[in-house]
Amino acid sequence: MTGISMLTFLSSAAAASAGGEPPAWLQFLPLVAMGGIFWFLIIRPQMRQQKDHREKIAGIKKGDMVVTAGGLVGKIVRIDEHYCDVELAPGMKVKAVRSTIGDIIPPGGTAPAND
Repeated sequence: MTGISMLTFLSSAAAASAGGEPPAWLQFLPLVAMGGIFWFLIIRPQMRQQKDHREKIAGIKKGDMVVTAGGLVGKIVRIDEHYCDVELAPGMKVKAVRSTIGDIIPPGGTAPAND
């Protein structure tokens, strides 16, 4: 191709594509929508669950029945800022990291399934 014919070909191709192409921001709209869906369905509920767990751990006191993340059930004997002593059986105490407490068992346990 000669220089003039190449120039007319490129200018006609650019003019044809510029007329039918959507704006650039419209191409990013699906990505923004997917980010919003990801935020509301995954990240936000997980942050709420972590906040609830932190509040629950902050409210632990001596005498509470707890379940550790490893599945051990025991009673809190002593607690400090980072660790707590859990009595698993009479005379058997273990030291656990406070953040590994999975749940607090309410007093009286749970109601039987047939009630």
